[in-house]
Amino acid sequence: MKSSDVKVRQVEINFIPVKLRLPLKFGAEVITSATCARVKMLVETNSGHTAYGYGETPLSVGWAWPSLSLSFLDRESWMIAFCRKLVSHWQSCNLSGHAMEIGHAFNEKVLPEVDKNIPHLVQLICNSAFDLALHDAYGKVNDISSYHSYNSQYMNHDLEYYLGDSRFAGKYPEDYFVKQPLTRLPVWHLIGGKDLLTEAELTGNEPEDGYPVTLTEWIRRDELKCLKIKLTGTDSQWDYRRMLAVGKIAIEYKINYLSPDFNCLVQSPKYVNDILDKLMLEVPEIYGKILYVEQPFPYDLESNRIDVHSVSSRKPLFMDESAHDWHFVKLGYALGWTGVALKVCKTQTGALLSAAWAKEHGMAIMVQDLTNPMLAMIPDVKLATKVGTIMGVECNAPQFYPAASAIQEKNHPYLYQRRNGVVDLSTLGDKGLGYKNEDLSEDTHQGIFS
Repeated sequence: MKSSDVKVRQVEINFIPVKLRLPLKFGAEVITSATCARVKMLVETNSGHTAYGYGETPLSVGWAWPSLSLSFLDRESWMIAFCRKLVSHWQSCNLSGHAMEIGHAFNEKVLPEVDKNIPHLVQLICNSAFDLALHDAYGKVNDISSYHSYNSQYMNHDLEYYLGDSRFAGKYPEDYFVKQPLTRLPVWHLIGGKDLLTEAELTGNEPEDGYPVTLTEWIRRDELKCLKIKLTGTDSQWDYRRMLAVGKIAIEYKINYLSPDFNCLVQSPKYVNDILDKLMLEVPEIYGKILYVEQPFPYDLESNRIDVHSVSSRKPLFMDESAHDWHFVKLGYALGWTGVALKVCKTQTGALLSAAWAKEHGMAIMVQDLTNPMLAMIPDVKLATKVGTIMGVECNAPQFYPAASAIQEKNHPYLYQRRNGVVDLSTLGDKGLGYKNEDLSEDTHQGIFS
């Protein structure tokens, strides 16, 4: 035990509704609103010091819990109820130690027992706000950046303890961080299935709120260089046409990188291979801009053990939804996946363990958001600077609900406004996960804790 170890003393949660300015289509669902869960957690060290930490995540129902039998509102209500259950479980868990130690024990032992009727990915998303608050509080109570604690000075156990593999003996998460973290990262722009590409597609019904509504407008305003394309995964002709349409814009506007995202709906590698091969033969310039392919196949890897080596031999193939934790990253690696997209919405603890396992095994890393507004954006981009990625970070909340982050945007204008094709983290704080006190306003727009 160390004097820097902590125990959870108090937990509060607040739910913040946000409305999308434009509908976001991915997979089989169209999203028009979201609820963000914000957690405030008080911790105390063995030496008696206390501090509050904060964590936030959007409860992304369509992404985490696709369903044909349950309505969006039913699933969202269940997620909110699950979050409320987590408050009491965190307050009574009686765990102590480093944030990694507490977070791991909660994920492994407590979380699975809270409610077995909802999917594991949903459980992780709900718990991520609590886990982030824990890591933030740990850094603040010890007067350091949380990222300065992922080493032997503060942690009670090395990575072998967590990963059960002797190759990690004597190693800590910090050993897998980049030596010189960047403060400016290339930013990826998300193109949803309903997003307009050019001015020729305007209908006159678009919002007039001062923000772009077409892809070409966004490219010109933000000087974008990286585009992520949401595809259906079920209609190969539509998907190919969408790749062509976006690809032609990419050529015209000198976009550097593209990434097709099939959102778990593809059933066979042939579906993806045929699209890639056709692009390579017919429009090699578009094919050449594809940096990686994201999550074509069902995210339940244990039930869908598809050999994907034929896809990853063409382009790097990244796990996203299926990378619940390092156990699934390990399974994906055996099946032929070559990269992993990390998200702190699966917990900060889990993201750090997955990053270590993946980098030790030569897998490429990407960090993506969950359309993270407000506080939720900060730990995501912070993770990207520390673990190093194949190319920048995805931040698409400024596209879909920019007004939600008005408070934080005042303090970090070039993080919440993408300019020159990058996001700028230089204004973040140096304690905990990087929030500043001004970012934590609990005004009427963002609700109060309960």
